[in-house]
Amino acid sequence: MSAAPSPTLETQASGSSFYAAMRLLPARERTAMFAIYDFCRRVDDIADDPGPSRTERTAALDDWRADLAALFGGETRPRTQGLVTSMRDFDLQQDDFLAVIDGMQMDVDADIRAPSFAILDLYCDRVASAVGRLSVRVFGMDERPGRNLAHHLGRALQFTNILRDLDEDAAIGRLYLPSEALAAEGIDGDEPTKVVNHPAIDHACRWLALKANNHYAAADAIMAARPVGRLRTPRLMSAVYGTILRRMEIEGWAPPRARVSLSKGRLAWIMLTRGLT
Repeated sequence: MSAAPSPTLETQASGSSFYAAMRLLPARERTAMFAIYDFCRRVDDIADDPGPSRTERTAALDDWRADLAALFGGETRPRTQGLVTSMRDFDLQQDDFLAVIDGMQMDVDADIRAPSFAILDLYCDRVASAVGRLSVRVFGMDERPGRNLAHHLGRALQFTNILRDLDEDAAIGRLYLPSEALAAEGIDGDEPTKVVNHPAIDHACRWLALKANNHYAAADAIMAARPVGRLRTPRLMSAVYGTILRRMEIEGWAPPRARVSLSKGRLAWIMLTRGLT
């Protein structure tokens, strides 16, 4: 793969809010973000592939660990070639790439079902906030505000996705709602389809939505302080996914649910009012 993102990769992302946000970046930073996106997509595909056994998927993730060790040791292998320039230009850290793989490993080791909130928070740190820690380096942020933004915005976005994807996750045997939220509403067991169709599921989801909103507020406060860095992209991500969360709160999570998404017009309006400031 060349250092620049392939047309195929941009096409795959072109309909997403991610792509809209990345378009706000200059070319060098945009290339780096697509390289990070490509890495995340590839390891996520390994975790979600229903065909190979868990042992085979673990081996595939271990191959990526080996490739990263080689990359940070000075050896470029074919599938890490696209990361070389970005790693050097933005001082991307090996530990953050490995954290993403560790998060995928959690999905491979066992289907996550009603984890404790502590386990869910660790999972979100790995699959979302670690990506944020890579991203804020590309955005040119200083260490402390950058890491804080990655912590809060990563969790906010991941909690939103969990609440948005209840049925899709249940269909593949996963249930990311924390056990504390379910227990608070008297929802027993961890069988995904049964849980997401429970009469009290709406209240359990609002338990997690509150935490997501707190993280959005913390992330927005960091950005409002105007730290050094290119903030238009994370500001847009917060605005888009925060709007999706508010739509879900209005519509609720009682079954049957329709997956909430934003129209192109609504996304364009958010870009004009939030992404371009």
